[in-house]
Amino acid sequence: MNIIFINIIFLIFTLILFLKIIGYGLYEIKQEKNIYGGIACIIFSLFSIIFSNIMVWTH
Repeated sequence: MNIIFINIIFLIFTLILFLKIIGYGLYEIKQEKNIYGGIACIIFSLFSIIFSNIMVWTH
């Protein structure tokens, strides 16, 4: 029970972090006209968050 609670807290934290990263990526795309940098930031963080959640949930 305790491990599942910690995993859910980690999942919520990573989803909140991902929303902030999406905001920064959209800022890079719209304000700074850095399309490749914004897309790369979002994609890299998406893979990082998916991989870290897989490792936490399977361990």
